[in-house]
This record gives sequence, C-alpha cells and structure tokens, in this order.
Amino acid sequence: QVQLVESGGDLVQAGGSLRLSCVGSGRTDIIYAMAWFRQAPGKEREFVAAIRCTGGRTYYADSVKGRFTISRENAKNTVSLQMNSLKLEDTAVYYCAADRHRMVVIETTSKKYEYWGQGTQVTVSS
Repeated sequence: QVQLVESGGDLVQAGGSLRLSCVGSGRTDIIYAMAWFRQAPGKEREFVAAIRCTGGRTYYADSVKGRFTISRENAKNTVSLQMNSLKLEDTAVYYCAADRHRMVVIETTSKKYEYWGQGTQVTVSS
C-alpha cells in the first residue's frame, strides 16, 4: 500500500505563488506515475499535472500550462507542484494521486489513479 500526504495549501492573492508538496510512504517503489488533481465546489475533480516516476516526463492541463510546474524528488518520495501567477479560478482542494500501473499515455482521469491523499485547500483571493 501507498500513503500520500499533501501540504502547502493556503490563502493567497491573485497573481501570487504557492508550492504544494506530497510525501509518499509505504510501497512507493511500485509507483509508476504521480499526479495532482483539484476539485472546486460543485465541480468534478479535474486533472492538473502529472509526472512519470522514471524519466520524469511531465504533463499539464491546458489551464495551468506555463504557470504550474510539477517536480519530484525520488529519494525523498516527494512530488511538488509550484503554482505561479495564481488566478481566482485556481481555487480548489488539491489532491495528490499515484498509480502503479504502466501508462502508455499518461492518464488524466481521476478513476485511473489508485492512491490518493486527503487534499489541501488552495484559496486565491482578489
């Protein structure tokens, strides 16, 4: 089993920056990819970014491309999400996710990820 714990959520003004972290524990050696999703009130959970644990290739939703950066430190079992130029519409609960299955094409659907953190709140104010 794999456990994921997110941190770093906060209240920030529009245009500001925030860095989220996700620390994994347990059988992290079996993880193939890690991702960040977010869910705003009344909306479905949506893909934000993902990274392959081997090779480090990254993927982003169009809405965050150029503003967010996903990175990993395998030695620390940590994946981070650097968020710059934050907008009001970035307000959501951000979830860290991981999956052990090989993905020919990185999955952007939440149901394809087996392991989840508890979420961390990001609120962007005007």
